[in-house]
Amino acid sequence: MIDLHSHTTASDGQHSPTELVALAAAAGVTALAVTDHDTVEGLEEATRAARGHGVELVPGIELSAFVNKREVHILGHFVRPDHPPLARYAARLRVEREERMERMVRRLQEMGFPVRMEEVRALAGDAQLGRPHLARVMVERRWCLDVKQAFDRYLGAGKSAWVERFKLEGADAIRLLHEAGGTATLAHPGSSKLERYDILVLARAGLDGLEALHSDHNPSVMQRYLKFAKEFDLVPTGGSDFHGEQVTPGRRPGDSPTPPENFARLRARAPHALSTS
Repeated sequence: MIDLHSHTTASDGQHSPTELVALAAAAGVTALAVTDHDTVEGLEEATRAARGHGVELVPGIELSAFVNKREVHILGHFVRPDHPPLARYAARLRVEREERMERMVRRLQEMGFPVRMEEVRALAGDAQLGRPHLARVMVERRWCLDVKQAFDRYLGAGKSAWVERFKLEGADAIRLLHEAGGTATLAHPGSSKLERYDILVLARAGLDGLEALHSDHNPSVMQRYLKFAKEFDLVPTGGSDFHGEQVTPGRRPGDSPTPPENFARLRARAPHALSTS
């Protein structure tokens, strides 16, 4: 079973890289991509853990970018974690995420929520700060029933505590991933409500794959994006997008797996395919 989308405490996941790999191995996952948001800091630990469990570790990252003014998430697979431009970008985003979080906390304070940055940092630990960390604080404080409600009411795009983020164009994200030796796959296009033209623009910029198989995609949505993948010669991929039970209830490692033949096709498109087994 091949899972090409997962998260750890290096970004907004609940479990450490070691814990994630153990959970994936127990679920029958044989190849796992760790794709934390805008960081590769969890990959070294994940690689060591994967060797201990006999799991193939695909080094990855999930970059937030924009196409046609829409936010999109682009998964990098087989990337070189030590690629200097990728490392510099991750360092820049760490600072940007900190500043953005401070602004969101201030907005919530102005709305009457006595949240403090120290609470968010304590929950996040050494991870890149992200909205799910703030959402989890809001749940712990009982201001929201769950993370989804926190996003739907306050933290989602255009909501009252939303703050615009640094904008990396989709074509630049694809170029960065290719330069780092990896492939570029558009994540959960249905959840992002992407249209045919959005995918066409990214395909023309060199996109390699399309995550048509995802827990949030019902059968009709999945078929729609499988059709686009075929039309634009993109590799259809799948992954659990697992963050942990507290962050994404109902998802498990290995959900929405990538077929082995598609995994082989994606690997063949990587300039310098890296994995450990």
